[in-house]
Amino acid sequence: MLLLHLIVLSIYIIIVVVCMVDVLMENRQPVKTMAWLMVLTFAPILGMVLYFFFGQNTRKKRLISQRSIDQLDKHSMLGFVEQRHLHIPETYRTLIQLFTNQSLALPFKDNEVDIYTSGYDFFPALLADISAAQHHIHLDVYIFEDDALGRLVADALIHKALQGVEVRLIYDDVGCWQVPSSFFEHLREAGIDVHAFMPVKFPAFTSKVNYRNHRKLCVIDGTTAFIGGMNIARRYVQGRRNRPWRDTHLRIRGGAVYAVQRAFLLDWYFVDRTLITHRKYYPPITTAQNNCLAQVVTSSPIALWPDIMQGYVRILLEARHYVYIETPYFLPTEPILFAMRTAAIAGVDIKLMVPRKSDAKLVEWASTSYLREALEAGITICLYEDGFNHSKLLVCDDMLCTCGSTNVDFRSFENNFESNIFFYDRDMALRFKQIFITDLEHCTLIENVADLPHRNFGQRLWESVVRLLSPLL
Repeated sequence: MLLLHLIVLSIYIIIVVVCMVDVLMENRQPVKTMAWLMVLTFAPILGMVLYFFFGQNTRKKRLISQRSIDQLDKHSMLGFVEQRHLHIPETYRTLIQLFTNQSLALPFKDNEVDIYTSGYDFFPALLADISAAQHHIHLDVYIFEDDALGRLVADALIHKALQGVEVRLIYDDVGCWQVPSSFFEHLREAGIDVHAFMPVKFPAFTSKVNYRNHRKLCVIDGTTAFIGGMNIARRYVQGRRNRPWRDTHLRIRGGAVYAVQRAFLLDWYFVDRTLITHRKYYPPITTAQNNCLAQVVTSSPIALWPDIMQGYVRILLEARHYVYIETPYFLPTEPILFAMRTAAIAGVDIKLMVPRKSDAKLVEWASTSYLREALEAGITICLYEDGFNHSKLLVCDDMLCTCGSTNVDFRSFENNFESNIFFYDRDMALRFKQIFITDLEHCTLIENVADLPHRNFGQRLWESVVRLLSPLL
């Protein structure tokens, strides 16, 4: 019996030591390294569980071969090269080059954009384009609910599949945990090619539970694309818990559709291990020539660098007049918070819009301490009062704007697979700015820490404790 105990203890010690060595060898920031070592030392069982599920660094793991990426890139590269009279604005040349160098996020001109600020506008447009599809429909969503709206979209996809249209669907396994498997099986039986992104099932329950595909993409016939913050669920139309739901989604026609298609096909290769590279998925651009320049930027925990976060940092530090941001969750990484503080102290007008009440109480508690820190630096906090604002957008200096799936939080910047479209165009920036100004009409502005609701010591202590969980929320 004593021998058995010694064997178990030895194995236990070896596992803890291996975890510690792994933490050290990843060469993270010293503060993060020390935190993990302390947890593994003083709470080894809990520490090992947390590290196994949430602490492993995936950025050095190449889950998609470079050769496959090159194959998927060739048509978007060809489309980029074929562009005539492509003008790169000097002000944002380095930002554009940053995205291009890191993940071959190529800039495309000749874009026509429709902006939807409610599900009442977005879903009829999506259903109309699905109905008009002739060749293929590619859909990539985080949530696809088995509710009235979800079944309506599912029926539209099934109808097109029965007509011979190629329909491919990627849904996130964790985002759709509550959706019965029979819902997706029904789609498969109708001829739709359906895949769950990183399925998390016992007994193979691993750290991948923490790395989710949060993108919301749709490409129809290679000529029309949708990108933004809306999933497929009734709450995006009717709201939730008697609260309206505000969101932003875009319909794109033009060169940027090539980039959205590339993003989808990379995800498709990830889930299906099938390379789809035929030119028919990249038909000739038919929109009129214009100077609406756009980049579709993706980020993921398996990329070498956090592309979108780095882009946000650069935008904030190079802004001259203003940066307006809408995000449903504000749990910023240290580089983002540093950049926001630096810009605000330098005199840039930084306005941050967040919902008065979040749909997740823990997130609301955790974000309070960050809001206090932002106020101390001179950032204006805009508390959205008219329901829940799930919109994710940024506009800067009447020249640059972005919208997509990325929240200003740890999970989006470091753990999730995300996608945003960046526009370098004055007209688009002014349209985004007007959306922000309209949303301001439903906000309470807080410019000083003293204007925050008073919290006693116990409340502030609890908020600080919950803040420690920010990377996991």
